[in-house]
Amino acid sequence: MLTRIISGAVGVVLIGIVLFFHDTVVLPIAVAAIIAVMLFELLRAVKLHKCLPILLAAEACGIAEPILYGILTKISVMGVEYPGRFEFLSWRYEDKYKIYVFGIMLLCAFVIFITWLKKHKEIRYEQVFFVLAVMILVPQAMTTMVRMERYDPKSGLFLLVMGLCGAWIADTGAYFTGVAIGKHKLCPEISPKKTIEGLVGGILTTAIAYTVAFSCYYGFTAKRAAIAFITGAVCAVIGTVGDLSASMVKRQIGFKDYGKIMPGHGGLMDRFDSVLFVLPTFYVFIALFGVQ
Repeated sequence: MLTRIISGAVGVVLIGIVLFFHDTVVLPIAVAAIIAVMLFELLRAVKLHKCLPILLAAEACGIAEPILYGILTKISVMGVEYPGRFEFLSWRYEDKYKIYVFGIMLLCAFVIFITWLKKHKEIRYEQVFFVLAVMILVPQAMTTMVRMERYDPKSGLFLLVMGLCGAWIADTGAYFTGVAIGKHKLCPEISPKKTIEGLVGGILTTAIAYTVAFSCYYGFTAKRAAIAFITGAVCAVIGTVGDLSASMVKRQIGFKDYGKIMPGHGGLMDRFDSVLFVLPTFYVFIALFGVQ
């Protein structure tokens, strides 16, 4: 337990440092590093981490996305007063960003297919398509951290924190509710400790937390409170789906944890499995309905 607490505290400190420098290149670099570790853990799960061409192709695809987005969406403007000395210019570079990322993705996929053709007796098609899926899903989902911070110069950091907390608040609420009153198993074959009562508790906890947080930050209105409540509830459900999906992969492969980078917690995939689903969902709700 002590190891778990210390490891968690170190993680919180590191996240705090990254958030403190959120309006610099530190955020996209940190997101790229997280993506790199997560992809390595996933490739190791399907025993392709020792195949260097596939590993490098997947990592290059994953790292490029947050770095390019970070570079092309915030450019320092000297001599003009902008929030944080930056101007939000993503709309000017959106086409370039899409072309660059798509080009890199195609090149990396080409490398993977060439490697598969050369080693077709060793590498199964399930492994190849798993790698192709995760090298698209993980970078797209995690780069949402940079997207949210860049979404609004004034409240980008708040939105980023709420996006991250959406998954973790739900986990906390579900855990304590499940311990207190949990009786009916949710998915016993995939995650024996999860209960239906815990799921409901996680949904309500996240919905209420979002309602309070957004009302305090932006000011209370009935519309804003309703949107925040619904967003929190949906994020909690989506986060549970992400958590169960990652657990199902581990069970089918025969893994206990994806890695050991966080002693007592496992790998980064173990910590960010629900975040992978919550971040994009939160971003879509904010972009479509807004709570500002």
